[in-house]
Amino acid sequence: MSNHTQTWIALARAHTHLLTGVEAGLKAAGLPPLAWYDVLWELEQSPDPMRPKDLEPRLLLPQYGLSRLLSRIEAAGLISRQPDPADGRGHLLSLTPDGRATRAAMWPVYDAALRAGFDGLADPQLARLTRLLSQIGPADKV
Repeated sequence: MSNHTQTWIALARAHTHLLTGVEAGLKAAGLPPLAWYDVLWELEQSPDPMRPKDLEPRLLLPQYGLSRLLSRIEAAGLISRQPDPADGRGHLLSLTPDGRATRAAMWPVYDAALRAGFDGLADPQLARLTRLLSQIGPADKV
């Protein structure tokens, strides 16, 4: 097996392991899934309401059913949609106060799961891993 294949397998397994840990932690705490956090975080970071098509490329996790995901988050009262004055067919997304509070409640659980998942790697190793992974992906996402 080539080094590329071995690296790909190790990366995919690590990704699955980390995501499983985060999702399990959020579920155990009675919090929404990680995909919700991703949306809430990006909306919180944006100074202005966002169009869904501008939100999608910023998300860390692939969102194949973004419209359905946004509808579920909106139904939970965590985001709001307003008509886009620049485009009568579109709409703008904003974080609600409940959305901000939910995102804040999710972070300690998310962070603890990441710390547990990376336990065994010292800070210099984590920094090196970040640099290496940044070489194969978009740098603006790290």
